[in-house]
Amino acid sequence: MQSPSENDSLPDLVQIVADLERQGVGFQSLTEKIETGSAAGKLVFHVFAALAEFERGLIRERTQAGLAAARARGRAGGRKPKLDAKQIRQIKVLLRDPNTSVAEVARDYGVSRTTIYKYCGVVPPSELIEGTT
Repeated sequence: MQSPSENDSLPDLVQIVADLERQGVGFQSLTEKIETGSAAGKLVFHVFAALAEFERGLIRERTQAGLAAARARGRAGGRKPKLDAKQIRQIKVLLRDPNTSVAEVARDYGVSRTTIYKYCGVVPPSELIEGTT
């Protein structure tokens, strides 16, 4: 059986320990000195599990309260956009020239080609040919 990793949730760990117990296997944590072979060990395990779940809930509540308070102060979460509206307009104009590549524009603006496509999409070249306007 695979040992629980840090990515497994606490309810999963409790379920794994219960499954092991049904198979007659005791759980022993070497770092916390907990063993579920005795009634006292089971109690300590479940108390620790309940405390860990409580702590996770508190962290989640505090995080949500902090984000709400920041939004109330006008702060937006997440990364700052790589390109502003003016730059996006400029890039779209540049990309209308069939001789301009996305890679060149990306290099000039210090962003990746993916970022150009994310903000501007595919810009079709202009139908107008220079000198015929």
